Amino acid sequence: MLSHVHIKSLSEYVLFDVDQRGVATVTLNNPDKHNAFDDSIIFALSQLFDAIAKCNDINIMVLAATGKSFSAGADLGWMKRMAAYTYEENLSDANALAQMLRNLNFLPQPTIAKVQGAAFGGAVGLASCCDIVLASDKASFCLSEVKLGLIPATISPYVVNAIGQKACRRYFQTAERFFADKAQQLGLVDEIYPLASLDTEVENMVQTLLANGPLAVRQAKQLAFDVAYQAIDTPLIEMTSQRIASIRVSKEGQEGLGAFFDKRQPAWQVELTTQTGQQNTLEQGEG
Repeated sequence: MLSHVHIKSLSEYVLFDVDQRGVATVTLNNPDKHNAFDDSIIFALSQLFDAIAKCNDINIMVLAATGKSFSAGADLGWMKRMAAYTYEENLSDANALAQMLRNLNFLPQPTIAKVQGAAFGGAVGLASCCDIVLASDKASFCLSEVKLGLIPATISPYVVNAIGQKACRRYFQTAERFFADKAQQLGLVDEIYPLASLDTEVENMVQTLLANGPLAVRQAKQLAFDVAYQAIDTPLIEMTSQRIASIRVSKEGQEGLGAFFDKRQPAWQVELTTQTGQQNTLEQGEG
């Protein structure tokens, strides 16, 4: 039995689902409020991301949202409560958001953000924390905090990493709304698709990731974190050499190399084909 069946959301506004391939979907589900989030939703997301990170049979996570908007950022009721908080209460509140973003950013599994509509404020942070961002041609983005006399502080490390300091110096200060094409130019969005085909394109990306060795995918993600902005010196060269040597002799590395030279599918692809076939059989038998 898959261990991920024990993972549950702590909020009606955050849905969790996982299929037989180990593809988890976390869905913001408060469309009447444009999927704005408050402290309870942040807590639920943080707990979900933490649980997913510990689940070895979850291979990919998709972050999605229902309704027209991806997320409007902070909920107005929550912001009204925060306005009356003390400094200490605000600090605790901000730390909770920062921890949720950290959990998402450093999730060991590959992550895909499916952005179908508007992503404002903290929602830009959510997208920036994901490895791959696929957006519809209806998507728009805004770092709107300064309009309220605030700053995008907790999301800033991830947004700067995604679009660079120069772009942040503009959009942090102007709070201009920009659209998917501009977001792609800045590096926030990877690909743009018509809204009607976004689900299909997300599934295509999922299949692209599932075709690769699951251990290798996780280690490749961690490699990007570990070598970024490092001096190319002897310790770094030794570390990267050790990592490739280690994975070459691993069970997955040996299987991948053997399958390549034998001109056959590696075991993880065979298993995926079997799981997909079983799932299709179940679906055909329903009703």
